[in-house]
Amino acid sequence: MTDATALPGQPRGGALSGPATARAVNVLAPNASPMTLDGTNTWIVAEPDSELAVVIDPGPLDDGHLRHVVDTAGRAGRRVALTLLTHGHPDHAEGAARFAELTGTRVRALDPALRLGDEGLGAGDVVTVGGLELRVVPTPGHTADSLSFHLPADRAVLTGDTVLGRGTTVVAHPDGRLGDYLDSLRRLRSLTVDDGVRTVLPGHGPVLEDAQGAVEYYLAHRAHRLAQVETAVEDGYRTPAEVVAHVYADVDRSLWPAAELSVRAQLEYLEEHGLIR
Repeated sequence: MTDATALPGQPRGGALSGPATARAVNVLAPNASPMTLDGTNTWIVAEPDSELAVVIDPGPLDDGHLRHVVDTAGRAGRRVALTLLTHGHPDHAEGAARFAELTGTRVRALDPALRLGDEGLGAGDVVTVGGLELRVVPTPGHTADSLSFHLPADRAVLTGDTVLGRGTTVVAHPDGRLGDYLDSLRRLRSLTVDDGVRTVLPGHGPVLEDAQGAVEYYLAHRAHRLAQVETAVEDGYRTPAEVVAHVYADVDRSLWPAAELSVRAQLEYLEEHGLIR
C-alpha cells in the first residue's frame, strides 16, 4: 500500500463527497470515467454562518445530481445564490443552464457563451456572496477559458481541471496551450508562496493537503514530458501518434487520445521556441 502522504500534494483519504474545509463541501457527480476519475467535484462554498451559497461547476446534465446539490445546500440551511464555472467542458458546465433553472441563479464564467446574466468573470474579479470572498485567478492552458478560485479564508484554491487530485491533466490542444498552462501553474505556485494557500480543491479526485507540493510536481512533470517529447522527435518520431506510442507507452491506451492532445500542445510549444523543426 502506498502512503498517501508520500504522493504529490498529499491527497486526503476517505470519501470525496462531504465537507472539505470550513467553507467548502463537495458533491460528487455520478460520471466516473478514466478521464473524469471518480466523477466531477461540484463545490458548494459558503461562510459558516451564511444562508447563501455559491456553487462552482454544477457538472453534467444529470437532473438527479443537480437536485442533490440543491438539496445538500438546503439541508445545511442555505440557498444557492450564484453559480460559477471553472471552464466550459461538459463534465463541469453542461448542467449549468438546468441548474440555473432549479436555483434561479445567474451563471458567471469567462466564456460569454456559458454565461446566464450580464456579468462574466475575469482577472482580478472578487466574488462576494453572503460574506464569502472568492478571488478569480486566470489559469488558462487546460482550456483557454480555465479559471481557478482563491478562497483566502480557508487558504484554499479551487482549480477545476488545472490541478487534479490524482494524476495530471490534459492540455487540450488546440484550445489549450502549453505556454499558457506553465504560466498558470507558476501563478498557482505564487499563491502558495505569497498568499498562504495550503489546500487544493480540485475538479476531480481528492482534496490535496500540500498545494505547493502539488504544483511543483506538476511543473516538474511537464518539464520531464517536454524533454521526452523533444528527444522523441530528435530520434525520428514525428507524428503526434508516434510520439504518444513512444513517450506514453506506460499509460493506459484508453488515455492515448487525450495524451495526443497534450503532445500536440508540446510539439507546438517546442516549435514556437525553436527547439524542433
